[in-house]
Amino acid sequence: MDIATLVGVVSGFACVIVAIFLGGGIAIFINIPSLMIVIGGTIAATLINFPLGNVLGVMAICKNCFFHKPVSPVAEVQRITKYARIARRDGILALEEQIGDADPVLTRGLQLVIDGTSPDLVREILSNQLDTRRERHRRGKMILESMGAAGPAFGMIGTLIGLVQMLRQLDDPSQIGVGMATALITTFYGAIMANLIFLPLAGKLDARSQDECLLTELLIEGVIGIQSGDNPRMIEERLKSFLAPNMYSALEAPAEAEAA
Repeated sequence: MDIATLVGVVSGFACVIVAIFLGGGIAIFINIPSLMIVIGGTIAATLINFPLGNVLGVMAICKNCFFHKPVSPVAEVQRITKYARIARRDGILALEEQIGDADPVLTRGLQLVIDGTSPDLVREILSNQLDTRRERHRRGKMILESMGAAGPAFGMIGTLIGLVQMLRQLDDPSQIGVGMATALITTFYGAIMANLIFLPLAGKLDARSQDECLLTELLIEGVIGIQSGDNPRMIEERLKSFLAPNMYSALEAPAEAEAA
């Protein structure tokens, strides 16, 4: 589980709720018609804007924001370098017993290599898989950003509805304050939904997508290097270009230990 996402959501709502209680209580911030306008309007606008399958699928994509098993690029570089040594020493077929617990992209790529697939076709298949993943995440981000934009918009619509209803009761001054408070609550709901749920989740999903796509590109280059029979050390050097400089030392330590 991604602790940062969970802590961010919980702490954000906690701060808002505590501030509400310190200001006099939460009961005045609960308004069913306002919730219907904001939530119902946001869902309706999203369904109009995107196909139903994509809207339902975004829930599965959003799981990456909360439940994510981090993969170390350094560990994958070390794994690929190990596979390259095995393939260079014992042949490509020797990898068939080694790839059971590897990343699905790496497993598929090496299986294609073992089956004798041409390098161009291997790259094309894995690149298509990368493009599909990138497009799926891009669509999920678009849906979340659309919901983040629709929430405040429908909050404003609810506010206008409340103001119209309030203006019809100007003959009763005691109702003006209550009507104004009710009108503003819808804007509050829309702002909370957009800035504490939809837009932050879209940002986290985008960051996850970039990390996963970069890792997939690393794996593709590793598979092609193994298939080409390149020197394992050269493969490692090529894959280091995908890593941040502060990760280089983590690769050098195992290499020094192995040499010793």
